[in-house]
Amino acid sequence: MKEQAATLRAAIRALVGRFGVSERADVACCGVTVAQAAALEALGAEGPLRLGDLGRRLGIAPSTLTRNLARLEVSGLVGREADPEDGRSYRVTLTRPGRAAALAVSAREDEFARQVLEHIPPAHRAVVVESLGELLAAVRAATEECCPGAFDHLMAEVGHAGSGQETEAGAGDRGRACGCGPRRGARR
Repeated sequence: MKEQAATLRAAIRALVGRFGVSERADVACCGVTVAQAAALEALGAEGPLRLGDLGRRLGIAPSTLTRNLARLEVSGLVGREADPEDGRSYRVTLTRPGRAAALAVSAREDEFARQVLEHIPPAHRAVVVESLGELLAAVRAATEECCPGAFDHLMAEVGHAGSGQETEAGAGDRGRACGCGPRRGARR
């Protein structure tokens, strides 16, 4: 099992690295950073969001989010609107150019994924995608042992996330790299 674990880790590192290169290339064409593209895509998928909700969705610190949103606002890709539930707050929303940029980034990433699938024999494609679902479920289970709640925001797009409810312990762990070792009482 030790050799299989090493092979799995190397394969995942290669996949993450390659998809990361693709993602950087995809967003560069649209004039935004990867973090800014993630904000645009989240707003495109979920609609206007409060700053705190968007930060939790992206798993980033408020100061980082504020800087990214300021750049996007100067670029005309996002705007602010009054929060109908709280007159003292505002929600971040996509502008028309912001929606176009979010769609362009998403379309480029979808096209790369389609190209990858074309290199897998048609009879195996469904098995590969299903196996990735099983892998993600296993990653989630292992993640919950050390960082409860940390997985949910990462997988919101995939549709494998749970209820989206976060435990108190998970709130503190969000955004922190997992691999922190077992929690007290966690099974290994």
